[in-house]
Amino acid sequence: MEHLEIERKFLVTSDAYRHEATSQTRIAQGYLSTDPDRTVRVRIMGDKGFLTIKGGPNDSGTTRFEWEIEIGTAEATNLIDLCNTGILEKHRYEVLYGNHFFEVDEFLGENKGLVIAEVELNHEDEKFEKPEWLGEEVTGQKKYYNSQLSRNPYTTW
Repeated sequence: MEHLEIERKFLVTSDAYRHEATSQTRIAQGYLSTDPDRTVRVRIMGDKGFLTIKGGPNDSGTTRFEWEIEIGTAEATNLIDLCNTGILEKHRYEVLYGNHFFEVDEFLGENKGLVIAEVELNHEDEKFEKPEWLGEEVTGQKKYYNSQLSRNPYTTW
């Protein structure tokens, strides 16, 4: 099946990744659907807009269908206005470590204090080097899905 996203998620234990980051981008995103089997996300990332549809995860939680298209920021802004309550805001840092890019998200607002790193893989069993700031793996734990954080923010746990 095309359009598969294979990734693993980890909590982050220190801010050392900031010094290793090659870029930082502010992200705002909302959800038109937060059904775990089919989420529909609208995102403004820097000066670009995106519409993304994700399917439910496989048994290991590492793989799921993902389809994304770039849209204008005006359209994205209009769609965010239609989204469910709970717009997420975060800073994303990209870090190259070994042969893999890690996307480290520092959440803001009601999810402040939560920092998650994701690494995208070519297959589920792919080996990768783990930076020292990578903590507990939370792959497949639904409470860490962005769609769920928009409904049940980290600061309320």
